[in-house]
Amino acid sequence: MYRNLANDMSYRALVEELKEHANAVDTVDDWPRSSLQACGDAGVHRWFLSQNDGGTGWTEPEVTCGYLMLSQYCMTTSFILTQRTGAMKRIAGSGNEHAKREWLPGLLSGELFGTVGISHLTTSRQHVGQPVLRATPLPHGSFRLDGYSPWVTGGIHADVIVVGATLENQEQILVAVPKESLGVEAFPGCDLVALSASCTDRVNFNGVLVEPSNVLAGPSPDVMKQGVGAGTGGLQTSTLAMGLSMAAIEFLEKEAEVRVDLEEVAKKMRADVASLIGDLLEVAAGKGGCTPSVIRQRANSLALRSTQGALTAAKGAGFVQGHPAGRWARESLFFLVWSCPQNVLHANLCELAGL
Repeated sequence: MYRNLANDMSYRALVEELKEHANAVDTVDDWPRSSLQACGDAGVHRWFLSQNDGGTGWTEPEVTCGYLMLSQYCMTTSFILTQRTGAMKRIAGSGNEHAKREWLPGLLSGELFGTVGISHLTTSRQHVGQPVLRATPLPHGSFRLDGYSPWVTGGIHADVIVVGATLENQEQILVAVPKESLGVEAFPGCDLVALSASCTDRVNFNGVLVEPSNVLAGPSPDVMKQGVGAGTGGLQTSTLAMGLSMAAIEFLEKEAEVRVDLEEVAKKMRADVASLIGDLLEVAAGKGGCTPSVIRQRANSLALRSTQGALTAAKGAGFVQGHPAGRWARESLFFLVWSCPQNVLHANLCELAGL
């Protein structure tokens, strides 16, 4: 059906690391440093870039299989990687050779950590009158940043933050900002319903100077639509939701080995996730009749149903802090709010309402 990397001996140490620490990364004090290091040691960061940029040049279906493996064992680490990869791919795709030399070697090896602050250009804070992060042109191609980026994952731990900002004429820029730049103030992380250990929080930019050597794109209208190294609204969110479902379904299947009442439920959910993964890989390969939004809707639904099924099967034990079933149920809620398009949100609401 798909390439199961979890059975690849070269990834066994990584899988064991993720499994061992998944339940321990629950608060803003639990940044999964060892799991991220294990990803670097296993060469995960190189999956996402071309060989010309120092990566392994994996295809989209291969990257999808990789994310399925990672998210099955630790959702927090997997989510952090999506943001880290977003920064790395935008630097690699920018055409800015100075920025590529400055940041890519360390990001590829795992020595450096990068993240993105771009939600305010796409889905977050779109209702406010003034852009929350503003860019002022300065002589010789430099810019000054003032304001904040509201949702930055691991900003407090970052070496570089790829952020978007808006000029007075409404054009936008995408820049790579060293976290240690004067005027950058990263916050430690919000207490979230789940994934708090991702240390997602706001980052303030108080008169931060950006040199031309760190400008990745723009000024231009809708800079995110240029697809500099990475687009928005791709398949990775759906893939992580399916990985979470796989973990919950595996739990149900183990319980069904000794509980006949769970056999039919586990079998049906296994068939659902197998069908969905097949469609996902078809779309990732540029084939198939499904659209990314249909995949996302189905993935959200399955994540909610499978994790609540696992929690139900676990009974009271699953409601005790530290049991994976309770964590999975909380993590599934994240997909209702993480970069969720309006049409997908409406479809999920209709399903919840029984319409």
